[in-house]
Amino acid sequence: MIHGVSIPPPQQAEDRREAPHATGGSVEAALWIQGMHCAACSGLIEAAVRNVPGVQSIRVSASLHRAQVRWRPDVSSLAQIVQAIQAAGYGAEPAGVADQGQVRAAERKQLLWQLFVAWFCAMQVMMLATPAYVAADGDMAPDLLRLLNWAQWLLCLPVMWFSASPFLSQAWRALRQRRIVMDVPVALGMVVMFGASTVVSFNPGGPLGDEVVFDSLSMFVAILLTGRWVEMRLRHHAAASLEHLLRDVPQRVERLKDHGGSDWVDASALQVGDRLRVAAGERFAADAVILKGSTSVSQSLMTGESLPVVREPGQSVWRGSVNQGHPVEVCVTAIGQDTHWARLLDLAERAALERPPLVAMADRWAAPFLWGVMALALFSAGVWWWIEPTRALWVAVSVLVVTCPCALSLAAPAALTAAARAFAQHGVLLQRLSALEDLARIDQVVFDKTGTLTLDRLSVVGARLSEGAAAVPPLLAHAATLAAWSRHPASRALVRAAGGGEMDKGAWSEVQERPGLGLEAIDETGQRWRLGRMDWVSGTSATAESSGVQLSVSSLQLAFGPVGRPLVAFDLKDTMRPDAQMAIAALRSLGVTGFVLSGDAPERVAGVAAQLGLPVLRAGATPADKQMLVESLQRQGHVVAMVGDGINDAPVLGQAHVAIAMGQGSAAAAAQADLVIWPPRLAVLPQLIVQARRAQRVMRQNLFWALAYNLLAIPLALAGWLPPWAAGLGMTLSSLFVVLNSWRAGAPASPTPVNPP
Repeated sequence: MIHGVSIPPPQQAEDRREAPHATGGSVEAALWIQGMHCAACSGLIEAAVRNVPGVQSIRVSASLHRAQVRWRPDVSSLAQIVQAIQAAGYGAEPAGVADQGQVRAAERKQLLWQLFVAWFCAMQVMMLATPAYVAADGDMAPDLLRLLNWAQWLLCLPVMWFSASPFLSQAWRALRQRRIVMDVPVALGMVVMFGASTVVSFNPGGPLGDEVVFDSLSMFVAILLTGRWVEMRLRHHAAASLEHLLRDVPQRVERLKDHGGSDWVDASALQVGDRLRVAAGERFAADAVILKGSTSVSQSLMTGESLPVVREPGQSVWRGSVNQGHPVEVCVTAIGQDTHWARLLDLAERAALERPPLVAMADRWAAPFLWGVMALALFSAGVWWWIEPTRALWVAVSVLVVTCPCALSLAAPAALTAAARAFAQHGVLLQRLSALEDLARIDQVVFDKTGTLTLDRLSVVGARLSEGAAAVPPLLAHAATLAAWSRHPASRALVRAAGGGEMDKGAWSEVQERPGLGLEAIDETGQRWRLGRMDWVSGTSATAESSGVQLSVSSLQLAFGPVGRPLVAFDLKDTMRPDAQMAIAALRSLGVTGFVLSGDAPERVAGVAAQLGLPVLRAGATPADKQMLVESLQRQGHVVAMVGDGINDAPVLGQAHVAIAMGQGSAAAAAQADLVIWPPRLAVLPQLIVQARRAQRVMRQNLFWALAYNLLAIPLALAGWLPPWAAGLGMTLSSLFVVLNSWRAGAPASPTPVNPP
């Protein structure tokens, strides 16, 4: 027993991301998945793993390329689960084992080469196909036409063998599992177009006629690969942000030896019961209890509390919090997955792995639609086989090409990509394209306080002199020289109010910082002065309150004067972001309601909310409270955006329809966020909503055009009036129209608010 705190027996350190852990008779582990290309891969992997005996649950995140698996160890093993994933055509490793950065770099390089080959060959094929389009009947010799077809065939070989491999391999994986995904008709159309055009090239005038569609095929592959490249870059950035979170705690720590001295070890080698020395300004590498020393600890990223809290011997500290006071000696009480930090990450990760209802609904309707497309193509081939056998295959190809959802699949991503480019011009990183659809529909925004509505510092807003005291400016300057000895936010606020810069601290001697009370020192005349809580400076209190908050944070008042005679009381408050008022007003004009939801003290939350005219959803909220409250708003039918910056906000960011992180915050918040604003500012929020609503209008136009084109072209293809080259050209032109129209979604957003849709 140490200061009344029970220390568990030592155990070997365990990385929560590298080793499976038991959860009530079952085992759960995180896996990193390799070879995923799109959201359909998630369904294929989940289906493959569910067939393994003993697997209880499997959730795959397409954006993070991570899977969370739970199984019964007495029935199956992790090796069997990995083998099932590999049999489905993907790679899998325990998360944290592989160098994921290098693997992602290799994936980017591979796809970039595929994209380059596709566009290079497509341009050459189009050049070779142009004479056949512009020449009149009889203008081109048959031998020249055949030579051009052979050249197109040669250029399409690398397109099919190399560039189209993601679509072909994905379709093959799905068919092996007797599932159908969007890539199945796409791959089937590619194979039929290439195969039929190859037969025509080497046997012109045969049963398939004289038409080749190599140009449409190569352009088709290039356009689809472009969309896949954009999606991959966004996904890689989100994954890198999550990995950065693992480096957000110390990698090397000073471990004390039993018989004196110390050594520096990796944080991963810690055991429960180890004693550590944590210097001022350092993060705690594990959950621990303080053995020696008193200090103030910043837990803002964990709890949302804007000011440090005092921690004395016998009190606990959390992994990831920052020692802002004096060096302390601590004893490790929890490591790895058992830490408070790890539990918050689990909440955030589980929220990210949840599949939104809209995605689930799209998955349910995708298979019937695609089966219908292929059934329609087969039906048309059968009908034309009886009418005119030489045209049966080309009619089926025309139907496949016409109904191939290229324009439909580009309708939303192209507009969203253009909007993402516009967001980047505003300094906003968009990490999930589909979040723009939700952003256009939001009707409520929930704000964290610390670091979001306020800057991460205090400001001096006034001063009250005691009777007989001198003027405020000289007292402020004098107090700032003493405050310069401290790292506390209130002390720093005094230094800034006095003009900042280097302060002359030489006038003070025997400076002591008393956690929970303030600073005490002796001036040049030998008089003892204090800067801190009013009752302490006036001599009526000698000990810190059990709340443990340094200085006068309950009233945000800082007294200064000789012991027993406070001369001045400085009033401090949270520093509001300069653009917060304007952003809130603009959001109201857009029909969006704002709330404050914070883990900070109720009086400080109420003060900030009153200045902005925002209702308080809850103050002093835990991360689980925040997640529950946002979920409650969603159950009421609201589309909710959450704006935060700390690791304590990561779970609720994962819960919200749209997660927005301020760029100066924790990597956990950035990893879970759909949008990251850097440099952090609130005035951009209304512009983002206007931009998202414009993108939504453009998406609707694109969808209308794509559907209208299909409804017009399908009957023509079924009737045999639309040859494959015309179907391919129409498909290309339709896709081109969608892409060009989507550029409008990237036009600069007007600062003038618009009416909500």
